[in-house]
Amino acid sequence: MVSLVYSGAIEGLKAKLIEIEADISPGFKRFEVVGLPDKAVEESKERIRSAIKSSGLKPPCSRAEKVLINLAPADIKKEGALYDLPIAISYLLASKQITANNFQKRLILGELSLNGNLRPIKGALSFSLLCEEQKLEEIILPRKNAAEASLVSYFQKPNIKIIGVNTLKEVVEYLTNASLISPFREKISFESPSYDFDIGWIKGQQFAKRALEIAAAGGHNLLMIGPPGGGKTLLAKTIPTILPELSSQEILEVTNIYSVAGLLNHKHPIVLQRPFRAPHHTASKVAIVGGGTPIKPGEITLAHRGVLFLDEFPEFHRDVIESLRQPLEEGFVSLLRAKQRAIFPCRFILVAASNPCPCGHLNNPFKECACSPAQIAKYQRKLSGPIIDRIDLFVELPYVPFEDLISPEKENLSEEIREKVVFARKTQVQRFKKENILTNSEMGLSQIKKYCLLEEGGLEILKESVRKGVLSPRGFYRILKVARTIADLEGTKKIKTSYLQEALMYRTNYLT
Repeated sequence: MVSLVYSGAIEGLKAKLIEIEADISPGFKRFEVVGLPDKAVEESKERIRSAIKSSGLKPPCSRAEKVLINLAPADIKKEGALYDLPIAISYLLASKQITANNFQKRLILGELSLNGNLRPIKGALSFSLLCEEQKLEEIILPRKNAAEASLVSYFQKPNIKIIGVNTLKEVVEYLTNASLISPFREKISFESPSYDFDIGWIKGQQFAKRALEIAAAGGHNLLMIGPPGGGKTLLAKTIPTILPELSSQEILEVTNIYSVAGLLNHKHPIVLQRPFRAPHHTASKVAIVGGGTPIKPGEITLAHRGVLFLDEFPEFHRDVIESLRQPLEEGFVSLLRAKQRAIFPCRFILVAASNPCPCGHLNNPFKECACSPAQIAKYQRKLSGPIIDRIDLFVELPYVPFEDLISPEKENLSEEIREKVVFARKTQVQRFKKENILTNSEMGLSQIKKYCLLEEGGLEILKESVRKGVLSPRGFYRILKVARTIADLEGTKKIKTSYLQEALMYRTNYLT
């Protein structure tokens, strides 16, 4: 008798349906798993034997028999221990130790321990979305993953039963109707995120704070250049405090990424706060962009819909910096390997920080720079023209005078700025509701021509910058996007000349 059970496999961020077939025939004791399994799946045979035995049932090869497990389709790599439970159930069906119906409407997942307990898996939310896509009615998975899998019902309301179980014995009793397990229906709290910083606590740097406001409002990339201790890192850490809360669709997107990466908290398996990722400058290209075997999302994908902060930007490896070109432009990264292909979203705000020179004291009125002209030129050349061209806002941070350091803090400034940012973002959502984009930074040429309407005299200002070689064609359009964001913050439909001049100032103060 050949039994059939449905399970799933993760490719990129999306789950695919996997059929698990079991066939038992007389012969020498042999337990084989075929269908491109990895080492973890191969080792599942011993875990399954012990788990079935611990559950009071006859394990595979307890008598003279050949057990063949086929994972189909055979050309998809099967990775991880999540196939333990479906393989065990498939064997129990084939050996007629249990009888049950309706397996064409069920998805089964879970890693088994030797005593038959179930351990949590990665990507439960992706598998729940797979059930919705394939019109499956039920998903059986470890109890610790039930809350995560139920998130789909909060946002898309599919009619899927989430059955959370703790042991293999519980699954067998449920499938044979020996016991009843109610579908998971516990409520997940959706509390507003709290922050440890407020932008009002940072002394001085008003020019930089305005740039942060614009970057947050339109999703623009930002580079801050200043001396050590000038506040670059603190300013970057306050950006999440002025960003709007994630929408329901964004929550689902970001939570799914963290689910596949195995970074969710099982007690509260939902991401409500915009990501803020700050990798060290020694991070490898694979860690930043993604990759490996199997292909996993990198920091740029973990920062999706949030902020990627690269402190000491020129100190990152050259290949890491250059690998950001396509993600910054397209909003996704395509990773190709000999036998795998994955596309990960990475629509983030890049916030980078840099010293003006290796010692950090170039143009310091109080301390002499110890770097030679050759050292300064080499340091600044670490950021190539194509990377610089993909950054919208450049801010030079001056030294903070003593009077600013002892000035009283302005409480709740982040809340004030966030209100303006939320207003601008709502304007953009309304504008782009038929365009399949969310912010001004995502605009393509067609949207720029349609929505970036200039006042008379605006084109002449841009013409002069292009003529002097300050703006490339890409820079020309990026200036228009930033000016559009400034107009949204001010609540005007047309881009005034003053908005265009402000956008140019944030770009040309570094490039000239």
